[in-house]
Amino acid sequence: MRVRLPLLLLLGSTLLFLGIELATWAQQGELAAIVHQFTRLFAPLVSAPMLAGHYLIAPTVILFISTWLITRIFSPQPQTWSRRIVVALMLILIVRYLIWRTFTLNLDDVLSSTLSLGLFAAELLGLASSSIQLFLLFKVRDRRHQADQLALDVAAGHYQPSIDVLIPTYDEPAFILRRTVIGAQAMDYPNYQIHLLDDTRRPEIQALAAELGCAYITRPDNRHAKAGNLNHAIAQTQGELITCFDADFIPTRNFLQRTVGFFQDPEIALVQTPQSFYNPDPIARNLGLENILTPEEEVFYRQIQPMRDAAGSVVCAGTSFVLRRSAIEATGGFVTDSLSEDYFTAINLAAQGYRVVYLNEKLSAGLAAENIAAHAVQRLRWARGTLQAFFIKTNPLTIPGLTWIQRLGHFEGILHWFTTFSRAYFLLMPLAYAFWGIVPIKTNGAELLYFFIPFYLTQLTVFAWLNGRSRSAFLSDIYSLVLLFPLLVTVFQALLQPFSKGFQVTPKGTSSNQFIFNWHLAWPLILLFTLNAYSLWHTLGMCLYQANIQNVDAAITHVQGLDLGWIWSAYNLAMIGIALMILVDVPRPDPHEYFALRRVAKLTLNHQIYWGTTSMISELGCRIHLTQGEFPPISAQLPLPLRLEIPEANLDIDAIAIAQCGETQPPTIQLQFMPLALTQHRRLIELLFCRPGQWQHHNSPGEFKSLWLLLNVLFRPQILVRQRRRKAIAVGQV
Repeated sequence: MRVRLPLLLLLGSTLLFLGIELATWAQQGELAAIVHQFTRLFAPLVSAPMLAGHYLIAPTVILFISTWLITRIFSPQPQTWSRRIVVALMLILIVRYLIWRTFTLNLDDVLSSTLSLGLFAAELLGLASSSIQLFLLFKVRDRRHQADQLALDVAAGHYQPSIDVLIPTYDEPAFILRRTVIGAQAMDYPNYQIHLLDDTRRPEIQALAAELGCAYITRPDNRHAKAGNLNHAIAQTQGELITCFDADFIPTRNFLQRTVGFFQDPEIALVQTPQSFYNPDPIARNLGLENILTPEEEVFYRQIQPMRDAAGSVVCAGTSFVLRRSAIEATGGFVTDSLSEDYFTAINLAAQGYRVVYLNEKLSAGLAAENIAAHAVQRLRWARGTLQAFFIKTNPLTIPGLTWIQRLGHFEGILHWFTTFSRAYFLLMPLAYAFWGIVPIKTNGAELLYFFIPFYLTQLTVFAWLNGRSRSAFLSDIYSLVLLFPLLVTVFQALLQPFSKGFQVTPKGTSSNQFIFNWHLAWPLILLFTLNAYSLWHTLGMCLYQANIQNVDAAITHVQGLDLGWIWSAYNLAMIGIALMILVDVPRPDPHEYFALRRVAKLTLNHQIYWGTTSMISELGCRIHLTQGEFPPISAQLPLPLRLEIPEANLDIDAIAIAQCGETQPPTIQLQFMPLALTQHRRLIELLFCRPGQWQHHNSPGEFKSLWLLLNVLFRPQILVRQRRRKAIAVGQV
């Protein structure tokens, strides 16, 4: 730290000096003169052709048709040939766009030069990150077919090493740990032992371990947080392989069958699988799009991890992975220098010559952050932990043993956090036109049609296709905006005081009965919304004012500014408005999730049998649509005790009917389960969480549908929709 802080200050001073020098040149006209001479030489390359207007859109039309044919007709799912064509096309468009942008800088004076160069630098940062990612996408790896072959050896008993399953916990509720342990015990593998690693030394957790029949490990302190907990447990166990699940992650029955076979290769030290979630993330829930949007992490696990696997730079995600004991012991255990112990442990293994691979198959599911505050805690910890790379010996950019392509893969991940500066600059830039009349890009409509529109629309067309349709560009922008300013502060803090904050556990198992507005996260966006609203009003007002006084030249100047100014401000306003709605946590009174499962159900009430089909099931109850017979009336004062059987799951439960939904016959009834015996709870957990193949990839909406959904949310906030629904229920309309 003593060495790096002066280096940061020196770098900052150098950049400041260069900025002042450039500003001085601009003031003296020298920089403008240099650019003018440069422009004269290369003007033919960066000027729109002097043709009739409709020819200017030819590149846009050609590129759109070409990419549409590739991504929709010839290769709806990316293949090697189609991905490489699209990636090469995007890289060419980036170069074309950057050459054009070089000649659109506004260097008329010091302020214009500063803001215009700042915007260009922000674009360069974002495009650098995108270009590295595109370059790495030339090659991706999918190991699912390999897993099919290797799983045969495991199933046949040819390769079945002993395994220790480690479940670290800090303060997660017992009901969450119970289902995790039960799910782990349901795995179809003959030779493993489960260990519950309790870092809070709670008697109730020790009792839970004894009840469920798993080992209980604790330690006298919490040194090095999760990494220390895992290292302590590794020293207490002996299995050839180690599997780790976070306290809320439940594996499917075939988790070990699908992953263990890879370790027949002695060079493989770690196999990582995706993180899936059985509850909607808070952004989707607060927007009212729970069944439409995919979790934010889907982009990482569908696009980033497969390309990193090809580059040899797979990220260990801290849960749902299998590890070779001899490898982790030979490399000194989990890295304890950083908050991201998983990330740097994988780097350390790769630097020592081991292979870290990725199986893109959903074999477990856990709890996504349950509110925006928890979501922020998690993301800010990830950012700080990743940026601590600059200050520890396992820095992927300098540690000996990695290849250049592995370093490039990790550099892309580090650079991602710095793109928050670019996003913040893009939000602030329209204010320059409103307050100072500065247009940061000197261009015209023809050049925008010829250079900018083809680049932008092609990017929109292929964005979701490249990431496996896990996220549209508009949704990605919203997700990046919600925590933009807290992330910006965290990046600064991580560079100046990287170890000033310790490990913060993401809260789990929470509930709430009311709307909660996260003021501490929202106030920067509220301020920015106000400024952008004023800038839009000011820009339009000035244009109308100039037109009213018949100052045609001034009006034309303002209209040219409007080409970018008002569109930019309007877009920012819409995005910020939606982000503010996301920061309103909607009520979540029940911490248990309901799953849409259709299973044949048999109800026995007073020796009378009723048959039906389940529609929703949780650990506490279910909803059943009866298929025959008239069911007795149900009242809250007199619930009906009955027996529920789900033959397919071999499940037999005592329950009470507490409500009837609708007036139709046969009715749909709501059941509440009576306290479950351990055997019953095991079968219920296996039904809800452990079925092989139950966690599937779902596609995110396309660009146009995403834009429509977001605009619909903007004009119909969830706080109004849910309040109306509550009133309708209260008066019996629903």
